[in-house]
Amino acid sequence: MKNTVEIPESERHPLETGQVILVDKPLEWTSFNVVSRVRNWAHRQMGRRVKTGHAGTLDPLASGLLIICTGRFTKRIEEFQAQKKEYTGTFVIGSVTKSFDLESEVMPGGDYSHIGEKEIQDAVKRLTGPIMQVPPVFSAVKVQGKRAYQFARADRELKLEAKPITVYEFEITRMALPEIDFRIVCSKGTYIRAIARDLGDLLGCGAYLSALRRTKIGDFKVEDAHRIEEFLNYPQ
Repeated sequence: MKNTVEIPESERHPLETGQVILVDKPLEWTSFNVVSRVRNWAHRQMGRRVKTGHAGTLDPLASGLLIICTGRFTKRIEEFQAQKKEYTGTFVIGSVTKSFDLESEVMPGGDYSHIGEKEIQDAVKRLTGPIMQVPPVFSAVKVQGKRAYQFARADRELKLEAKPITVYEFEITRMALPEIDFRIVCSKGTYIRAIARDLGDLLGCGAYLSALRRTKIGDFKVEDAHRIEEFLNYPQ
């Protein structure tokens, strides 16, 4: 067995003692891609590998705030994941997709010509507060030891159980039907794609999520985040 030498605390790099790095995740990047890039950057800074992880996955089709923890701060990942999150984005009513977003083909929904601001605001109220939400079948929820999306992509039927979540704020910021822009503040475990599905069900015409951006996690803001270009000079 090789001997190991403990590095004195005073000589440890800040990345190793623990840091929170905020990154503005670009569209089409996976959260793993971002972590990999930051990990390689940290490796170059320190000259040795440092433990790195993220606090809350963002889908490739979503952009925005991703919290990266290094060193000892990786032990705080669950703490950060548990905080409130704020999202902005766009729902499209009158059409549907199997994944409730643009990962799958857009198909016709129902007629929305009779729907106005009152009907939409009534639906928003019903989706605000403590509610039970069924996760999307195209999600990473584990069922029988597998991820739900594995069943969905194989066209296998799957029934997921509803889980308690809280939507603290649900604001409509623009209405140009069929598009509806929103701002949502919600608890851990909330799927915005599922809110799109439920909004469409309440309106009776279907809906899907066409754009999503995470703007806050607790007190952390995307305005304070690094752009991924800052880490691009370092090879994978």
